Amino acid sequence: MRPSAITPTVDYDTDGEQHGFLKLPYSHDASAWGAVMIPITVIRRGAGPTVLLTGGNHGDEYEGPIALSKLASSLKAEEVTGRVIIVPFMNYPAFRAGTRTSPIDQGNLNRSFPGKPDGTVTQKIADYFQRYLLPLADYVLDIHAGGRTLDFVPFAAIHELPDALQQARCEAAMLAFGAPFSMRMLELDSTGLFDSAVEEAGKVFVSTELGGGGTATAASVDIAVQGVRDFLAYAGVLAARPTASTDRRASRTTTLLDMPDGTCYTTSAHDGLLELCKDLGEMVERGEVIARVHDATRTGAAPVEYRARCGGLLAARHFPGLVRIGDTIAVVADIVECDIPAGAASAPATSTTAHHVDR
Repeated sequence: MRPSAITPTVDYDTDGEQHGFLKLPYSHDASAWGAVMIPITVIRRGAGPTVLLTGGNHGDEYEGPIALSKLASSLKAEEVTGRVIIVPFMNYPAFRAGTRTSPIDQGNLNRSFPGKPDGTVTQKIADYFQRYLLPLADYVLDIHAGGRTLDFVPFAAIHELPDALQQARCEAAMLAFGAPFSMRMLELDSTGLFDSAVEEAGKVFVSTELGGGGTATAASVDIAVQGVRDFLAYAGVLAARPTASTDRRASRTTTLLDMPDGTCYTTSAHDGLLELCKDLGEMVERGEVIARVHDATRTGAAPVEYRARCGGLLAARHFPGLVRIGDTIAVVADIVECDIPAGAASAPATSTTAHHVDR
């Protein structure tokens, strides 16, 4: 296969702190010999595990870019055993545009793996991660949120894997991240996902959904910042932070959620004005009205009611006030276990049952 079009301006094998770019030539009307310059930081000290941290896989999700930008500017080589590779804005054209997909080629990076070295800009980015960065990594954390069209309770997530040992390590890493919720995700279609590429390469992989609405909050950023540090500690790259009895991390717990089948999803069969009847984090009974869609073209028409096909916790919802046919209105998840100790010292969970959600 031909080499990647991307050239890194950093050396992955050099100790110290390096801040540079993944340079991807891109000729366009405004710059005949231009390039997409994807910021990257590499922090390395001696032998040890490699952790790849990514944000901005979708360009309208901001907790990852904020938390990883903060980490890139503050983490020092003397704190590290091994190597940390930080890419806060993975799909950089989409991030700069504030859109889920790239304005250059409309590419959804999280549906573009394994990519193509001679493909579109988005496919070339996917190819570089697939063939050059993933082989370097032992642990991968890809930080997502709901973007402009979804909102979530804040959770870290894993998928069902055929290898029980890899599954247990991923679950332990998910608990170590320490989000308020930890999700076993149901994947409706895993084709082309970065998640699948990482997992098929045998790596320890954790993803997140830390909010939504096309913005970040102080609370969601704090979850991301703290979770990244604890993920690095779980991987053995950072020393675990000592906790005092008064430190809120000492008593931090997570609630384990599961999405056992497709009944978790409520999908709109109508265009209209969305009325959610439950708020995120509230409990929902099977058969209960979870949302109404009102006809926005006329008055006097009764709204269409949508009832939950399963009971549980409202874990995700459509964000804007208008909904279109085919949009996911809501996701209801089972509560498996509450008050599980969270943080870098978490032991692998005993269960290896989890599932794959279309992000």
